[in-house]
Amino acid sequence: MVKHLYLMRHGETLFNIRRKIQGWCDSPLTKTGINQAIAARAYLRDINFDHGYSSSSERCCDTLEIVTQNKLPYIRMKELRERGFGEFEGESEDLNPKRGDSFDYDDLFPHYGGEYGYEVKERMSNTLKSIMEKKDHHNVLVVSSSGACFHFLSSVVGKEKVNKIGRLTNCCVLHFTYENGKFVLCDIIRPDVKDKKGGQ
Repeated sequence: MVKHLYLMRHGETLFNIRRKIQGWCDSPLTKTGINQAIAARAYLRDINFDHGYSSSSERCCDTLEIVTQNKLPYIRMKELRERGFGEFEGESEDLNPKRGDSFDYDDLFPHYGGEYGYEVKERMSNTLKSIMEKKDHHNVLVVSSSGACFHFLSSVVGKEKVNKIGRLTNCCVLHFTYENGKFVLCDIIRPDVKDKKGGQ
């Protein structure tokens, strides 16, 4: 039986607009972030979700609750959190090295208590597979963060293709099918807060 996973990034947060590194630390949704979640709700309104899961971060839980209008019980899981950035948490994005610099971007954060990218990919892949293997899980909504979603997506489509997809915007939704232990990317939904279906 083909199952469906809708993996969603949270709405815009205060740290997003203040350009703060936001991994395991947290900040609230902005008004724009709330409107992004409302817009996503309109796009997902015809889907009958049977289960919901969220990162334990408040920004993800709040996004899920807005999208589902608090009508879908859900489970919080630390395993669905963003990449941990260690001592870089809450610091300016100016300290976050740009990809393609002379040193290995992925090797920096673990020296300061953070995670390697492969660790994020493994925990996201293992957690999402475990969720989708549950017998009564057919249409599942999961809310996480950009980096965590990116690493999972790369495990499905490969790093080269995921780089061509580009940035995962706030409240974008990655739609996957799941069958026989395998995820397949079907669609990427990028709700627009200016879309009339999104409301205000």
